[in-house]
Amino acid sequence: MLTLSDSISQYLEAAQYERKLSPDTLKAYRIDLRQFSEFVGGKWPDKELLSLYIKYLNGNFAPRTVKRKLASIRAFYHELEFNEMIMDNPFQKLHIRIQAPQQLPRVIPEQVVQDLLKCAYDAYLPGHREVLRDIVVLELLFSTGLRVSELCALSRDTFLLDGIGLRLLVNGKGRRERILQITTPEIIQLVQNYCQEFSSEIETYGAILYNRQKRPLSPQSVRRIIKKYLNTIGSTYHITPHMFRHTFATSLLEAGLDIRYIQSLLGHSSISTTQIYTHVSARQQTILLAEKHPRGRMSFSF
Repeated sequence: MLTLSDSISQYLEAAQYERKLSPDTLKAYRIDLRQFSEFVGGKWPDKELLSLYIKYLNGNFAPRTVKRKLASIRAFYHELEFNEMIMDNPFQKLHIRIQAPQQLPRVIPEQVVQDLLKCAYDAYLPGHREVLRDIVVLELLFSTGLRVSELCALSRDTFLLDGIGLRLLVNGKGRRERILQITTPEIIQLVQNYCQEFSSEIETYGAILYNRQKRPLSPQSVRRIIKKYLNTIGSTYHITPHMFRHTFATSLLEAGLDIRYIQSLLGHSSISTTQIYTHVSARQQTILLAEKHPRGRMSFSF
């Protein structure tokens, strides 16, 4: 039988080249399985050692992180069992239930988004390529609900300008593909200007967004861009790229868009993932009900 380390290496190789998992998923698997192997000393653990590891995770990580790490290990063991590389799966003998508190998504106040965009637009002068790129980054985050990894992965093959507008072909989590269409005239003009300014880089390297070294923009660079403009407007509000995604989804839900359309726009595999936004917009739903329900237009008296 292969050692635990060799089995993990084989599993990760198959996940990358046969199952073609996304880079982010592979990265998480590598971290989680390496940490697991180090804890058990590179030995195949029995039920008792697995229980100790679960206690270690519960004592050192948030419930959501624990669930992810255990899911990585469980998937590894499931693959071994499926390929008949092990006869006894210790996970089958463990009853694990981790209750993670539901964290409601944090949205960005509309005024803060407006201030950020205005600050970026005001900073632009002809030839200021970096500022032009910053505006495109902020506009796309706000207008599409893209994950930051999806934003950074945009390429000339997935970023399509035509007579209708801008089409984004997005390859999201689990290799799920979706198409996002932008027709807002101001954004179309902005993107046209950007593509013209960065035409050399786009044609030569294939990506859409670049840093000063002409390398594809990284998620960390996107975070720095947001922080730069927050500092410029003097805001103490902490904003992450993912909060733009939450804001996008919540805004559409509050505008009355069917949740299944929002699910499609976000690239969620399950409607239950999208439904978390219904909690955030409960107040707006109350207002809409009061304004739109026909009972509000009726009047009776005793």
